[in-house]
Amino acid sequence: MYGRDPWGGPLEINAADSMTDDDRSRNLQDLDRATPSRPLDETQQSWLLGPKVLKKKKYVDLGCILVSRKIFLWTLGTIVVTALLSGFITLIVKTLPHHHHKEPPPDNYTIALRTALKFFNAQQSGKLPKNIYNVSWRHDSCLQDGKGDPGQCYKDLVGGYYDAGDSIKFNFPMSYAMTMLSWSVIEYSAKYQAAGELEHVKELIKWGTDYFLKTFNSSADNIYVMVEQVGSGVSGRGSELHNDHYCWMRPEDIHYKRTVSQCYSSCSDLAAEMAAALASASIVFKDNRLYSKNLVHGAKTLYRFATTSRNRYSQNGKESSKFYNSSMFEDELLWGGAWLYYATGNVTYLERVTSHHMAEKAGAFGNSPYYGVFSWDNKLPGAQLLLTRMRLFLSPGYPYEDMLSEFHNQTGRVMCSYLPYYKKFNRTNGGLIQLNHGAPQPLQYVANAAFLAALFSDYLEAADTPGWYCGPNFYTTEFLRDFSRSQV
Repeated sequence: MYGRDPWGGPLEINAADSMTDDDRSRNLQDLDRATPSRPLDETQQSWLLGPKVLKKKKYVDLGCILVSRKIFLWTLGTIVVTALLSGFITLIVKTLPHHHHKEPPPDNYTIALRTALKFFNAQQSGKLPKNIYNVSWRHDSCLQDGKGDPGQCYKDLVGGYYDAGDSIKFNFPMSYAMTMLSWSVIEYSAKYQAAGELEHVKELIKWGTDYFLKTFNSSADNIYVMVEQVGSGVSGRGSELHNDHYCWMRPEDIHYKRTVSQCYSSCSDLAAEMAAALASASIVFKDNRLYSKNLVHGAKTLYRFATTSRNRYSQNGKESSKFYNSSMFEDELLWGGAWLYYATGNVTYLERVTSHHMAEKAGAFGNSPYYGVFSWDNKLPGAQLLLTRMRLFLSPGYPYEDMLSEFHNQTGRVMCSYLPYYKKFNRTNGGLIQLNHGAPQPLQYVANAAFLAALFSDYLEAADTPGWYCGPNFYTTEFLRDFSRSQV
């Protein structure tokens, strides 16, 4: 029988029995020599070796990289499961009812603060800014104030604030209002920020200080004149002057030329109060270095004028005496000097305000029925508290300690008079303290006292002092807070 060897021709597989062992050996040798010397192709190998056993690949070829098959399957499974879960969660969220939680309404103090600041927006004079704080019925007004008056200390007097009940701009109470706003921002800027009113109140302060810088030669080191008011309120029937106090008309409808009243040489109270306004505002705007520097320079110029003129701006029957008469000027010198020390750190101001002579002239050791009643006319209680703050936190020591300690004691005495246990001031049936002894317009004095009491309590707590003495009795700071809350 013959078979075909796929590589080398016929091969005899079964030979006759007579084949010898040598012949078989030679045939085996011939078979070895018949082993192919070239590599087998895939088809030949399959024929020779039989069916190939396929093994699972351990890697997956992704084109540019080889990835472990196990890792690839785990990754793919994770992606699929994540996608399914995300879709399921999204479906649940979209099908569930939505409950929109409204912001809680502002508390009463925030509402009161916003309403109080809105008053200043309603009283703004000049070309009003375009912002969200504007009062809807107010528009530009009195854009010709101070214009067309050659040779004066001012170029124009547009801006500022009208008085509460008319269209006159009284610089004395206006300066006091700006000082108080600045003081509140310096001490409670975080509270303003929390109420969303910090930028608002700073705009209001700047509206006032921008106007003040127009009322005197703010670039000079020394001045001899300044503006005290714009508008008139004393002209009678038949007068050629318009009466801005009794005329009930919108300031937007005022197109006539308005009177400008100036103060020469006798302006200590007015100049010192305006210096306080500019100095305190310079602290508010300390991040605006150029503007703050201009405010400080103006405050120095005004205070220098105040200390050389030495008299009341409202003396001798001037029109200002009929509206905002100043009873003395030493309290403004004390007040303005304290603010200038805070604004500049110049010890010259500290030496002046800790003078026993100035304190005595300002009424620091008095005992009048109005002692401790803080107002646009009486700055002494505010000045004493401001200097008490200096003692508590700055501790300037000798030679200022004796007078600062006296101011501290006097401030404590004023706070004692606010408490209901002391009978210096009467109270209404509802508990309102009558600081002006039953005279009209009591609320301004009450609000000022509440502010001072809250400040003093905060100063004491910041200095780790739990309270103060009223004679032999010790009262904690909570008594002052209770008083403030009861009056506002």
